[in-house]
Amino acid sequence: MIESIIVDPNDLKILGFFLNKNTVSFDSGAILDVRSVREFSHLGMIIDSDEELLNVGDVVKIDEMVKLNFQPINFKVKTQSKNSVGTVIDYTVDVNDFYIQQLIVKRPILKSFIDPELIINRSEILEINDEAIIVKDELAKQKGREKLEQEEFVPNFVNPFRQND
Repeated sequence: MIESIIVDPNDLKILGFFLNKNTVSFDSGAILDVRSVREFSHLGMIIDSDEELLNVGDVVKIDEMVKLNFQPINFKVKTQSKNSVGTVIDYTVDVNDFYIQQLIVKRPILKSFIDPELIINRSEILEINDEAIIVKDELAKQKGREKLEQEEFVPNFVNPFRQND
């Protein structure tokens, strides 16, 4: 079983999966490098053999990310101007290269009445620091423009049954 996911916050790439020590024969648990995943099935991920599993410390890059322990879930999302966008509740991953493509963000209570969830594409992300994921301000402006356009919508048809005054 997967205990946690190892994510590189520099480029939002999943490097591996930290496996539960009860599932594998390693004392401290094992790491499954994403490059070892051959395919996915309804049972889970398929690898060639258990020799593909790594110990903590075997790969320097993965070991550094294990120490960082960056987990996108429950991470705050803010705009450039420090406005709160919400917190990450899920994300989508491209299984071909294991990059996180989109963040699904739960909005703050007051904003959630209008839009409870927000999907942020990786191209909108500017920075990831210790406190939050920083996204472009344009995202908030665009949402506001879309809402305004919906409110100002006037149908462009003429009702033939309506009497002109």
